[in-house]
Amino acid sequence: MSLAVNTLNQILIIFTIILIGVLCYKIKLIDEDTNKKLSDILLLLVNPIVIFVSYQRDFSSELMEGLLVSLLLSIVTHTVAIAVSYILIKKKKRKKIVISGTVINKWVDNDDVAVERTAGIYANVSFMGIPLVYGVFGSEGVFYVTASITIFNILLWTHGIIMMSGSKKMNFKSMLKKLLSPSIIAVVIGIVFYILQIRLPGTIDQALNYVADLNTPFAMLIAGVTIGKTNILKLLTKPRVYLVTFIKLLLVPLILVLVYSRFSLNNMVYIIAIIMAGAPSAATSILFSIKFEKNSVLAAEIFTMTTILSAITIPLVVTIAELFI
Repeated sequence: MSLAVNTLNQILIIFTIILIGVLCYKIKLIDEDTNKKLSDILLLLVNPIVIFVSYQRDFSSELMEGLLVSLLLSIVTHTVAIAVSYILIKKKKRKKIVISGTVINKWVDNDDVAVERTAGIYANVSFMGIPLVYGVFGSEGVFYVTASITIFNILLWTHGIIMMSGSKKMNFKSMLKKLLSPSIIAVVIGIVFYILQIRLPGTIDQALNYVADLNTPFAMLIAGVTIGKTNILKLLTKPRVYLVTFIKLLLVPLILVLVYSRFSLNNMVYIIAIIMAGAPSAATSILFSIKFEKNSVLAAEIFTMTTILSAITIPLVVTIAELFI
């Protein structure tokens, strides 16, 4: 079975659970408060355990080299995404206005530039990335995904905060506290255990793996509830949502396919880097837009559109990436 077909199969599984999440919201089985609790459990407990157990394996110089390469590719991925978003999502935008019965296009301030750029740059590496890669490559794939999670958190809580807040002044203590998230702590502890080859007793390891298995259903139920709160039909009339979706799901990952294919990379590392680049917009963009009083409705709409269309674009991008292997 090709990687693209395997990826598509995993996407279909994921979206089935998302639809269950939408249904749960519609019939009021899961409300916003419950969804927030599920999200906290996922981010503070399940994700860190998934990351940690991925390091519970025999040491291999090849794996370590792949992890370092994944770290470099994640830096490149975010750099390209930032550059493309800043070039194509400008501080001015065209708006149709009517003057004396005549429709004209006028350049106006784009008040949503920070929301659009954040959604175009930062991917849903934890909620969507981990379940998808785990389904396709297993725990070894998650091992490499931890590099993306690390760079994502570092940039999100520095560049992302500056961009969304509009302030170049950062509270170093607050930023450091945010960087020390459970996922990053799990990466650090996992690497230490991996290098020193500290292995957990079988019973504890199995118990943690049972908790790790909750990752995909929890993440997709949460995504489904978030999508259930959005008016999907209204999305079809919003060109700005299409622009950000195009940048996030197609333009950036295809640029990276052209760049990465020029180098001799481990196939798994290469495909995972492309999947991470083509993952839908991060749910964090919604939380940031609320915190900094930006357009949270637009952030939720972009999250919804990119999540839905990623069912088509991720297998497509992986298919194209495979052609260069």
